[in-house]
Amino acid sequence: MSEEIRIVNPLDNPHWDDLILSNPASSFFHSASWARVLVESYGYKPLYFASFSSERLCALMPVMEVNSFLTGNKGVSLPFTDYSNPIIDGAVQPQVFLNRALEHGRQRRWKYLELRAANLILPSTPPSLTYIGHTLDLNGTLDRIYSRFRGSTRRNVKKALREGVEINIGTSPDFVKEFYRLNCLTRREHGLPPQPYEFFKSIHRHVLLKDLGSVILASYRGKPIAGSVFFHFGRKALYKYGASDHTHQWLRANNLVMWEGIKAYSEKGYESICFGRTETENQGLLQFKSGWGTSEHLIRYYRYDFGRQAFVRTSSKVTGFHNKIFKKMPLLLLKKLGNVLYRHMG
Repeated sequence: MSEEIRIVNPLDNPHWDDLILSNPASSFFHSASWARVLVESYGYKPLYFASFSSERLCALMPVMEVNSFLTGNKGVSLPFTDYSNPIIDGAVQPQVFLNRALEHGRQRRWKYLELRAANLILPSTPPSLTYIGHTLDLNGTLDRIYSRFRGSTRRNVKKALREGVEINIGTSPDFVKEFYRLNCLTRREHGLPPQPYEFFKSIHRHVLLKDLGSVILASYRGKPIAGSVFFHFGRKALYKYGASDHTHQWLRANNLVMWEGIKAYSEKGYESICFGRTETENQGLLQFKSGWGTSEHLIRYYRYDFGRQAFVRTSSKVTGFHNKIFKKMPLLLLKKLGNVLYRHMG
């Protein structure tokens, strides 16, 4: 079976997205556009383990090789990705497929292989990390979708409207620039460096301009105060990034941004919106996402340590003493730090 598993580069196949969309288990994160964003922004090497039958995709495990002098060389499926479920059908033995990836990792002297949501391959293996995922079903009328929102969520949407918050949806560089400004404020508020601006420019080139996403901005008195970036692929939408100016939190603009995104995708006939992953200890964000009538599910990460020759548990490095330091840094310095560190953090 191993000889039937090939390592492919999705960027070499002009019909890659059509190939992926033929499988209902596919998501935006399997797309060539997302692969190109990661390669162009951070220099990662795509190694997509795939199995075909008469040119039909039977199985896929997308991996990026991350070479870093700071964090070591590793394989990640996929960097800066909430989840990346392997596509496995009945013709492929999951363990054989995984063994092929581990064999390649040994040859490349990886420190570890990280799989972000591999339940089908590792049903009985304890995960290294666990997150909460939320998905909103868009089937039915807008009134029915709205009726499932928590009462406080509906009140927050109405408050934003009552206070005169305005919404604009677009894909232009100006929309990306405004979102990046808000994102920098939010990342510092959380004690984290922002992603490089080049990363968002790459998203603009390879996602937004290909009609695979949009930016939604909320403005108050002519100034953008909150925004989100949504992606979509097939009939599934994805809420990927959210940001806001904390000084205007009382306006509840984030709620109106989300509602406008839900309305837009519902009216276009999309079947669902994934709200991404959330750390189990982030109660505020969990409350926000659950208030939209979403269904919850676990997102499990698995890490194989090649030195220990075993799957291991890890801890999240999002929170810690470093947050206090980053919060006090000037924004310009924090941006420069993000430009240097992010490619090593994949």
